[in-house]
Amino acid sequence: MRPWPAADGMLVRLRLIGGHVSSASLRALVAVAEQYGDARVRVTSRANLQVRALPGTASALAPEVLAAIEATGLLPTRTHELARNVMVSPQTGLAGGVVDLRPVAAELDARLCGHPSLAMLPGRFLFVLDDGRGDLVDRDCDLGLVVLDAESAQLRVGDGFGPVVAISTVARQVATLAHQFAVRRGAGPAAPWHVVELAEPLVRPVAPDPRLPESAPPLPFGEVPGGRHVEVTDVGLDRTAVAGLTADTADVVITPWRGVLVPQEGT
Repeated sequence: MRPWPAADGMLVRLRLIGGHVSSASLRALVAVAEQYGDARVRVTSRANLQVRALPGTASALAPEVLAAIEATGLLPTRTHELARNVMVSPQTGLAGGVVDLRPVAAELDARLCGHPSLAMLPGRFLFVLDDGRGDLVDRDCDLGLVVLDAESAQLRVGDGFGPVVAISTVARQVATLAHQFAVRRGAGPAAPWHVVELAEPLVRPVAPDPRLPESAPPLPFGEVPGGRHVEVTDVGLDRTAVAGLTADTADVVITPWRGVLVPQEGT
């Protein structure tokens, strides 16, 4: 909804919750890129998708292009698309981790899209959810969580930590903090973009819980638990590459390390 003017045309990002994208939607998006753009889909370090060289102006895509992108299913909301920056441990629910965070991420997305005030969250505001394996525990964020055990997680607030809360309530509590930030930041060009920029802390800082996981290295490329992690270069994915990645799976996971995790059959 806010295309970026580049030398070759308009650039747009499609936000994915936890990097998850259906194979059908990814194939549909590369078809849009072929028809209107440079025929490639790129991935970002926030586990989102990017298409460039699209027709439009600095304020809007050409109507037929917006309609084509919307038809892929990757623009579920026009009003809240900037708020949907939710990064999640890519292997969650596939292999390892303490808790499958896919339901938590889906609930958080629903809560973000369901509150009118959250439509005004800045486009760089980021939620990061670590399922207890430590792969995202060191990733900068505005709000997030790190799973401690099967029943609890510690909230992340800016560059510090918040309280330990029940997994069953964590999506609601993170969404509530996002609402509080949206209210407190105000409006106008001087409004803070990130939690750490607020004049007063969003919550009283809490010491890191001793059960927090150690930081884990980036997911390597190649065969990994739960699937196959494929590197995506700066040139992106064309139709042939997308067809190969999606041939035997209903969905794939874009990762924060500019890769695509192809789940193994049966996961």
